[in-house]
Amino acid sequence: MARNKYDIDETLQTEFNFSHLKRLGAYIKPYRKELLITIFFVSISSMLGLLTPIFLMQIMDDYIPNKNIKAIILVSILQLVIFLLISVILSFKISLTSKIGQNIIHNIRSDIFEHLQALPFSYYDDKPHGKIQVRVVNYVNSLSDLLSNGIVNTITDLFSLLFIIGFMLIVNVKLTLICLLGLPLLIIIIFIIKKKQRVAWQISSNKSSNLNAYIAESINGIRVTQSFTREQENIKIFNTLSNDYRLAWIKAVKLNFLMWPAIDNISTWSYVAVYVVGISWLDNSMQGITAGVIIAMTGYIGRFWAPVNTLASFYNSILTAVSYLERIFETIDEPVLVKDCEEAIEMPAIKGEVVFKDVTFSYEDGVKILNGINFHSAIGDSVAIVGPTGAGKTTIINLISRFYNLDSGEITIDGVDISKATIKSLRKQMGIMMQDSFIFTGTIIDNIRYGNMEATDEQVIKAAKTVHAHDFIINLEDGYQTQVNERGTRLSVGQRQLISFARALVADPKILILDEATSSIDTQTEILLQEGLSKLLQNRTSFIIAHRLSTIKNCTFIMYVDGGSIKEMGSHDELLDLKGSYYELYMSQYKFLEKE
Repeated sequence: MARNKYDIDETLQTEFNFSHLKRLGAYIKPYRKELLITIFFVSISSMLGLLTPIFLMQIMDDYIPNKNIKAIILVSILQLVIFLLISVILSFKISLTSKIGQNIIHNIRSDIFEHLQALPFSYYDDKPHGKIQVRVVNYVNSLSDLLSNGIVNTITDLFSLLFIIGFMLIVNVKLTLICLLGLPLLIIIIFIIKKKQRVAWQISSNKSSNLNAYIAESINGIRVTQSFTREQENIKIFNTLSNDYRLAWIKAVKLNFLMWPAIDNISTWSYVAVYVVGISWLDNSMQGITAGVIIAMTGYIGRFWAPVNTLASFYNSILTAVSYLERIFETIDEPVLVKDCEEAIEMPAIKGEVVFKDVTFSYEDGVKILNGINFHSAIGDSVAIVGPTGAGKTTIINLISRFYNLDSGEITIDGVDISKATIKSLRKQMGIMMQDSFIFTGTIIDNIRYGNMEATDEQVIKAAKTVHAHDFIINLEDGYQTQVNERGTRLSVGQRQLISFARALVADPKILILDEATSSIDTQTEILLQEGLSKLLQNRTSFIIAHRLSTIKNCTFIMYVDGGSIKEMGSHDELLDLKGSYYELYMSQYKFLEKE
């Protein structure tokens, strides 16, 4: 798939619309009370700050000419008190808005992660994991400043703008109108660069996503990279992707920075116009212009364009955030294809009868992986699935666990159609060991208990002993409390498989699924493991995929799968007597072992 590459830009499935901002508002709504309180106090501080030019006008036009020193001192003290009060309010605002912003960020990130837990394997099959991770971390983080300060600053600056215009009109109406002449020009500039900004930030987010995807892939494959001395080639690829992101980010930032010089220039022109017109009217008593009026107006002009600049910055932030919101909500809106139906029932206690009825399945439209699979396994049967690579063996066991939806057909367990049962109640009664023996960061005992969080230490140790993992575990520095890293890099491949085996068994499942469970275990350990499992598998239905045919000779029946269908089915001896595909596979292994 084209999307499943680090060097291919993602394309949005839907166009942005302002309903995305409405959805963002739903995350803000629970904190509206705190935000309103903050806005109220910040608005008061803003209004108090606007008294300064009035004080200056009064001092220039009245107190200084009349040499009223006492009034000047009182105004100075009042101004100091106002500044202290504004400082306290701003400190309160910073503390509260930061807390609110981070709470909202946490809620958005939690929703994305929760949704990712429910998405089917097909979603992860189709997208590099780095491109998923960047949405949960980087994109959400990019909204932090917008949510922490942008909203409160914007609302309070809107109020400030109204207050400023009100004070300016009180001081002088004509000079106020002159100052406002620059607004239409600014609005035109905003609309010109708006679309370019959104596209630029979309491209930047694409390049960031590509870079993160490659970094994640490189870290996961570092052993292969160093084994084949691919470091220099990987550095070249990284530098190319990093440079693409750098150039895209610079272009987006340049568009953002167009707003500031535009406002700065318009602000400067307003100053000049007010000074020129104001001074020319200074001696005209009809205009009511005094030195104090000019000083007050120029003071307000600076304050007028400051919130305009903030509003323009917020507008920039919105356009930047839009490119991230599109990706975030696209992820949250990704359909959960494998989910409980409306009338789903709790899966009864499983006994272990599994039936496939004309099961057809494909990962992609038009490319069938399984075509008309039919079989019946009774309670307690051990079913082996063999065949060439890509035949559909793993797909069959994935469908039993309902990791994918069927194209057609039906799978029943104890007569219950699994598509009609809740996923949680189905999977909780299964023990599954995949080909990838994934080990999580934490202790060994927690990794084994992952399959059943209610398991006691004794049950964990019993499972470990059954799969012969106990001996190597107790020889580690802290035994079962030994800390292991992500993917279990401190452990050998065989040790990781044994831990994964114990994890599957500690769930005490009625259906046990083993996909190449012994592929990385030495022959001696495998013999011991088979001895322990022979007892454990009694009264359990098990499905086993194994390339070592010697390990499945005692299974109830064996299915030879090829080309998406079951070519042969029977016991080990029955299939040998057929002298068909299974016979040829077995004999090829037998001859190979004889040569050894």
